[in-house]
Amino acid sequence: MPSAGLRRYVEAVPGEPLPHGILSGCTTIIDATDPHELLGTEWRPLSCAEAHDTTWCPDDDESPGVVPPKDFFRPGFCTAAPVTIYAGAECSTMGLSFAEARAHAAETLRMGEQRALEEWLLREVLCTIAEDQTPAAGAISVVQGIGALEGWLGTEYGGTGVLHVPAGAAALLGCCNAVRLIDGTPRTLLGNCVILGAGYAVNLGPPDCTPADPGEAWLYATSPIRIRREQVVPVPDEDRQSVNIRTNDRRVLAERTFVVEIACCRAAAVRVKLCTD
Repeated sequence: MPSAGLRRYVEAVPGEPLPHGILSGCTTIIDATDPHELLGTEWRPLSCAEAHDTTWCPDDDESPGVVPPKDFFRPGFCTAAPVTIYAGAECSTMGLSFAEARAHAAETLRMGEQRALEEWLLREVLCTIAEDQTPAAGAISVVQGIGALEGWLGTEYGGTGVLHVPAGAAALLGCCNAVRLIDGTPRTLLGNCVILGAGYAVNLGPPDCTPADPGEAWLYATSPIRIRREQVVPVPDEDRQSVNIRTNDRRVLAERTFVVEIACCRAAAVRVKLCTD
């Protein structure tokens, strides 16, 4: 055994955020330079309406050559609200310097912002807008759930989209080769990108954002997503502002605002069983 004495202080064990979360390869990320973008955005969605067929040879013999009437779609607007994700560090003024406290808060934010953003997105956005694709008989297998969501994407969007899956269900996605890594990014056979998010463990479903039963999970599908974000902002700016002179404690925050844009501002959800039976 080593001889008795004081423990040696060493550097903290480093870590990395989960590799396939919402801030990974499935998402277009824009580092915003215009502060107005961080107040929320709106856009006129593209590719979110149906195309139709027509014929030059109608069956009506009494009106040969008359082209049937055609359908027109009047596009509306989609909107996205901002959310600020933060992490705080608190210590005595003798415990950490101002610079050390700021660095601690910034690293906590780096490790935790992805999970917090996923949880907010599911709780405040996805479960409020999603169309439930769960059969009347109840939860289905994970592979069947992916099929149901991809069917919805194919008919309601028509292009490749994004599946939002709790990280705890990731191990089941290898069944039947439903999902595989392509250039380091999880994708289905159909080409839809898969976010494996720890924050989706909040496990709420439409229409009233209620939790799934034990042993079940909600999977979601959306059209492509884009995220605008600001640079990490330390709060406060000065050492003296971080100290509460009554308690001699130091408090420092690191925060960042995000705006999550869903191409067609629609989503679908399905309830699945977390088993391989």
